[in-house]
Amino acid sequence: MNKSAMIRARVDPNLKDEVENVFAQLGLSATQAITLFYQQVKLNRGLPFDVRIPNAVTQRTFAETDAGENIVRCDSAQDMFTRLGI
Repeated sequence: MNKSAMIRARVDPNLKDEVENVFAQLGLSATQAITLFYQQVKLNRGLPFDVRIPNAVTQRTFAETDAGENIVRCDSAQDMFTRLGI
């Protein structure tokens, strides 16, 4: 039996470069990072993070902010907390 298997995937070159830079900062090769991902999928018996279709409110919020609408800007974290009543 082979000790390793080949995985081939096409990804955006800019995304690949950015992600591999993150891996390098973490001291990981792409192979090690993919192996970690596969191990987590195995342990979780699914993706190791939530993947959901946004609900109607979230979709509307995304559309509004993409259009530059209904955006509240805060001067500081404290300003944000005050506006939120926290």
